[in-house]
Amino acid sequence: MKTNRIIIYEKLGSLLVLGMLFILANLSAYAQDEADSVVEQTAPKPIRDTFESAWLIDNQSVMVPAKGTLEMDIMHRFGTVDKGYDNFFGIYAPSNIRIGMSYAPIRNLNVGFGFSKIQLTWDFNAKYALLQQMESGGWPVSITYFGNIAIDTRSKENFVNESDRLSYFNQIIFARKVTANFSVQVAPSLSHFNALEGYVNEDGQIRSKLKNDHFAIAFGGRYKITPAMAVMLNYDQPITQHYINNPHPNISFGIEVNTSAHAFQVFVTNYYNIIPQLNNLFNQNDLNDGQFLIGFNITRLWSF
Repeated sequence: MKTNRIIIYEKLGSLLVLGMLFILANLSAYAQDEADSVVEQTAPKPIRDTFESAWLIDNQSVMVPAKGTLEMDIMHRFGTVDKGYDNFFGIYAPSNIRIGMSYAPIRNLNVGFGFSKIQLTWDFNAKYALLQQMESGGWPVSITYFGNIAIDTRSKENFVNESDRLSYFNQIIFARKVTANFSVQVAPSLSHFNALEGYVNEDGQIRSKLKNDHFAIAFGGRYKITPAMAVMLNYDQPITQHYINNPHPNISFGIEVNTSAHAFQVFVTNYYNIIPQLNNLFNQNDLNDGQFLIGFNITRLWSF
């Protein structure tokens, strides 16, 4: 039989083993917490607020709203100023207006629609952030895809086939936040129209005035002059050469004012059509002839 002393020694040994296991378990958990903390501190974080609006004057910016954001856009373009006082420098000329709504159902994705005055055009669009610029040691630029399908809803007398109503736009946006106040982006694009206006040449043959596919590239930048105000600049260069009526490039500049839920942009531009494929293919406003106009964009955000 075991003596009382042996029993006491066995109990003390068991307690000692349990105590050592408890200490080792806590040391392991502490070491794991320290490792997780190091990973959190060293993992690169995405750059925030490369642009503070989904729009950069006439183009989409690289920004995709946060998940659960509902956005409303009101976009207005007055007439060109070249007629002077006769239409009060375009203010009382026929204007173009677009009203749109969009929503971010999941992270990095925004989907929406809009309705424009010109050609009674409905557009349905999607925007997805493919890659995001990191603060340090990560990806150096942000890359976003934007695309839409637009439907010309004028009366059927304007079309031979129903599919002639459709046009498409695809764009890849590359952007970099260079400093805390200065951001730039470049965005090549492809526009496609199912049908375009034709003409009869001197040999009696029907020829299209424009090609169905049109390549272009846009350059833009923004510089914050105060925490709530920035200046913006944008340039759009056509690339595709058409048979006749080649579009003119667009130059625009303006001011942006931001709050937590609003963005207001007012600018001078020579783009009038608002829908990007219409602007890129059909712009005939020539800055050399003073054919520029005043425009503004108003964006309102709600978070759900």
